[in-house]
Amino acid sequence: MKDLPFFTLDDFDMKGKTVFLRVDINSPVDPKTSTILDDSRFKAHMETINELRNSKLVIMAHQSRPGKRDFTSLKIHAEHLSGLLKRKVKFLPGLFEDMILEEIDRANYGDILLLENTRFYSEEVVLAEEKMDVIKQTHIVRNLSRHMDYFVNDAFAAAHRPNVTLIGFTEVIPNIAGRLMEREIRGVETFFGMKMKPRVGVFGGAKADDSIKIIKRMLNDDKLDYILTGGLVGHLFLMASGMDLGQKNMDIMVKEIPELDKMVKQSAEIMNKYGDKVMLPTDFIGSENSKPVYFKKDNFRKDVPAMDIGIDTIATYASLLNKSKAIILNGPMGVFELNEFATGTREIFSAIADSAAYKIAGGGHTNAALEKMGLAHKIDHLSTGGGALISYLAGEPMPAIESLINSKKKFGEN
Repeated sequence: MKDLPFFTLDDFDMKGKTVFLRVDINSPVDPKTSTILDDSRFKAHMETINELRNSKLVIMAHQSRPGKRDFTSLKIHAEHLSGLLKRKVKFLPGLFEDMILEEIDRANYGDILLLENTRFYSEEVVLAEEKMDVIKQTHIVRNLSRHMDYFVNDAFAAAHRPNVTLIGFTEVIPNIAGRLMEREIRGVETFFGMKMKPRVGVFGGAKADDSIKIIKRMLNDDKLDYILTGGLVGHLFLMASGMDLGQKNMDIMVKEIPELDKMVKQSAEIMNKYGDKVMLPTDFIGSENSKPVYFKKDNFRKDVPAMDIGIDTIATYASLLNKSKAIILNGPMGVFELNEFATGTREIFSAIADSAAYKIAGGGHTNAALEKMGLAHKIDHLSTGGGALISYLAGEPMPAIESLINSKKKFGEN
């Protein structure tokens, strides 16, 4: 993807300009201590923020949503960001009020300001599905756009949301992709553009509905040649093949997978159409009295929960991964948090990391496992996207990316 259909930071000199930067630093927060528990999203934006160090930089972000315990002010985010940057990040307790705009005007080039949680303001949430003519008339857009030279969107993790601060400035000021946004899009589009085969998708974990969306789209679009399944995704396809998993496994499936019957039906449709491309576990490690017990698919233990894939499945999957040219990874193979059921995840993730293929990985549990195993640095593109990555891979609308593309169409000649 050499020629990007949107502006990047390479297209403009932002020194001495007022730049509004939309990031996604929505992070786990301890509601009792107001402590940020995971700052990986902060760190993902460091390259963009540092590159804009000679601008007057005004940062916009959100935290959680109304009704949640971690729906809080961004004051703690400003403090945390200051520590990471080793530079003062001044928190402004508002978004578009007169006193906030005056503070922005008074700031010097080189200053960094962080505005209040955008979701404290009803326009951001309530008008998210409105047409652009309505969004352009919001206080957020009308008030803030007068004070910015450029708008940079680096919030890939929210790119599937049509919130006002993500798409509202499309037609009023040049919208530019930050380095994280650019890297995420290049990473996915590089995978989509791979022609060498085999291209393999590895899908596990508990979010089976997300995996089904991706699998269906990527098989239909001929972006994958094989699907390797594990975790509850593997269980789902086993059910779709007509297998009885027993009550203990079913209790877990019902609890973890919304609309289970619908998901089984969709999995069955995929297998009917692409059965030769979908590979299922052939052996398992179960938990009997909290101890691991091995069994094969032909003699499946219905009286114990299956917690991991077995050695035969590992060997089969690893052999294919070793020959792969492109791999996408989303989800662990089992309950990797418990050491006795982590072998499948550890071995498959290691096989992926050691492969010469182009490798892309995403999802909270996936990234956590790769980090824990010391393998993250071997992945070509480790996405911060979460739900946005799922939507992108599944071919769903990506309003923030569409907004960047539309802005270049409008301002490109100038």
